[in-house]
Amino acid sequence: MSKEEMQKIANLEAEVERLRGVVIGATEIITEIEEQPLPPIVGEDFVVPSHVVGDFVRLGRQLHREGLVHSTQGTIAMLNPDQPGVMHATRFGSALAQMTELDIISGKLGQAAPPEASNEWRIMEVLLASTSLHNGGPAACIHVHPPFSTTLSLEKDLIVLQPVDVHGKAHLGKVVIVDPDADDMDEYLRQIAEALGQGNMKCVVIRGHGVYAVGRNFTESWQWASALEHSMRIILLARQAGLRI
Repeated sequence: MSKEEMQKIANLEAEVERLRGVVIGATEIITEIEEQPLPPIVGEDFVVPSHVVGDFVRLGRQLHREGLVHSTQGTIAMLNPDQPGVMHATRFGSALAQMTELDIISGKLGQAAPPEASNEWRIMEVLLASTSLHNGGPAACIHVHPPFSTTLSLEKDLIVLQPVDVHGKAHLGKVVIVDPDADDMDEYLRQIAEALGQGNMKCVVIRGHGVYAVGRNFTESWQWASALEHSMRIILLARQAGLRI
């Protein structure tokens, strides 16, 4: 190898190292921006700690990055980990990708929804209560609008979403589809809670209106919603490819 060729290689290696440093620096800046400390929320008889506020914000960004929500779609909710019966959720019209502590509202289970509550408040309330009972305390719930899961739910004769991939079958199982019913809310809520139980206390799908996913915390809720969307994408891609599944 000539000296000229060796010099070119050395120059390329130096450029690679420079670019690696730029990427690392950019990653650190992004991390610093996304993990800025947020103030706690202090209400009349409750407190949302700053780290919980941060969890709301980080989850909202994650859901948006994955395409599980767009614009002002979606709702995030949880039970206060230190004060039983207190529920915190994103307000109506929140853009989850850009939310701050001002987008979080609070109320008590079994009481009237607070001002600016989304239309999903009562549904979230029932799902959180069911999840808390199942888990023995902690509960979180998200409502997302993933395109593949929502698309498949529009099949009129379909009553469950059933993954065909190994991961989906092992970790999710079936997810029940519930038809929306604004005329009889009590019956609608009963059906949703029942469907959640039939779906291994992980997800329930509202036909044409997205997915509710629950867990002990935000990570579990996101995990189930993301896994379901991945499995439904596989089904639609397999159909598109003409595969028999």
